[in-house]
Amino acid sequence: MKPGRLLSRPDFLAVQKGLRLRGPLFLLEAINRNEPSQAPRIGFTVTRKQGNSVERNRMRRRLREAVRVTVGVSFLPGHDYVVVARRDMLNAPFDRIGIALAARLAECHRKLADPKTRAADTARDLPNPNAPSESSKGAQE
Repeated sequence: MKPGRLLSRPDFLAVQKGLRLRGPLFLLEAINRNEPSQAPRIGFTVTRKQGNSVERNRMRRRLREAVRVTVGVSFLPGHDYVVVARRDMLNAPFDRIGIALAARLAECHRKLADPKTRAADTARDLPNPNAPSESSKGAQE
């Protein structure tokens, strides 16, 4: 199934709460939308600290092409993916980008299927019991 595109900010923010896999070329974020009949969607992000607009657009183009070429790697239906480029993407050989993307997707799918990993990712989003609460902040002021 050919992946669609993530375009709206709320969709990108929702994916941030899912699984995150770091690598030297990019960060892959993924989340299950629980809509197995829908096509997968993918979004691309390059922060300003990675370079000027010419360099950021080049990184984004390279990522889009890597996804197009590695579409044989199955994107899971009903899932959203965000690829956040790193500076090393500019000088990396293109085949290395494709291999890294395929490997990161395989790892992502393995972790999303493992219930223990999903529980750990959910625990990361729970509030910290040791953090000061909003009511105690007001009492300190």
